Amino acid sequence: MENYLTRIGIPKAHLPEWLPIVLGLLVLYVPTFYDLARGLWATEGQAHGPIMLALAIWLVFRQWQGMLEKSDGQPTSAAGWAVLAIALLFYIIGRSQQIMLFELGSFIWVLAAILLLKRGSRALKVMWFPLFFMLFMIPLPGTIVAALTMPMKMAVSYVTANILYWADYPIARNGVILQIGQYQLLVADACAGLQTLLTLESLGLFYMNVVRHTSIFRNIVLAILIVPISFAANVIRVITLTLITYYFGDAAGQGFLHGFAGMVLFFSALLLILGVDGLLQYIVRLRAGNAALPASDSR
Repeated sequence: MENYLTRIGIPKAHLPEWLPIVLGLLVLYVPTFYDLARGLWATEGQAHGPIMLALAIWLVFRQWQGMLEKSDGQPTSAAGWAVLAIALLFYIIGRSQQIMLFELGSFIWVLAAILLLKRGSRALKVMWFPLFFMLFMIPLPGTIVAALTMPMKMAVSYVTANILYWADYPIARNGVILQIGQYQLLVADACAGLQTLLTLESLGLFYMNVVRHTSIFRNIVLAILIVPISFAANVIRVITLTLITYYFGDAAGQGFLHGFAGMVLFFSALLLILGVDGLLQYIVRLRAGNAALPASDSR
């Protein structure tokens, strides 16, 4: 444990300070993550949870050394005690009443409280995005998911049916049920639901944070376009599943290739994000070149 903490940027002199904190976090939240791994995160609709956690931890490690440097010598914040009290209250309620929104959400509050108490508000400012990113691993209440998922499934089903119809495939739609050839497919929540959209949103935000463009225009437009990109990736996934079923049968569509279609979802979303970002880069350079023309003409 000590060697690991040293490798991620915590000096040996600080180990007596951070080691009890790490051990305390493990005692509190290893049971939570174990329950999630055996429960919600083992379902198709919530399978993105551990991926979001792993990416968030990587972001913390990536910015850890910078946080230590920027917060060195800064005063700590007593507000951390209030944040910690709220976090522990949420944890107790969530753990005792099996409310995962509170139990897992308290993890983010605890981390924020630790940063405030140990390094002050500047450390929290440095680490705000990894903590924000952890929100994507928290399962939403079922009522919210149910209310928002059906309209999204209807939209994805409508677009999928029209695209394949234009491509001369024998397809018809009844609500969220697609009939192609002799096969009937139900667009499930996992294929076009709210959780999938949030997962793709998080992928886009993760990409933006890692790339760190200097252009404000590029960042804002890319953030806005992540929503239609996510929708388009969902449509691509449903089209892929529909065509797999049409050409190879229902067993192939519901078996191994169904999981392959999930990979298609994320790869297509990533390619769309990269493509749109490349187009935005071209537009930014074009605008910069046009802005430079009057200056050169005046000389």
